[in-house]
Amino acid sequence: GMDMSATFIGNSTSIQELFRRVNEQFTSMFRRKAFLHWYTDEGMDEMEFTEAESNMNDLINEYQQYQEATADEELAYEGEEGAYAEEYAEEEYAEGAVEEQY
Repeated sequence: GMDMSATFIGNSTSIQELFRRVNEQFTSMFRRKAFLHWYTDEGMDEMEFTEAESNMNDLINEYQQYQEATADEELAYEGEEGAYAEEYAEEEYAEGAVEEQY
């Protein structure tokens, strides 16, 4: 047979949990300056780590906003769906009542 491989790339707001865990671990180590000397000896500045932490927090917040927006849209859609179902039921009931009169 023929060898095959496939790759799937997905984007989900659930990735924010992983980002949060990594960010918490990073913050914990950075506050203690653990392993920081390895990077500063190679020419990095501590400000780069602070900026990276800020970028990670921004990313987590952005995913949280997308998750909340999606949840709000789903609730609104379900509300519309329920309203349509009630309207349809009322129409069916009214048609049935009209047919019973004849």
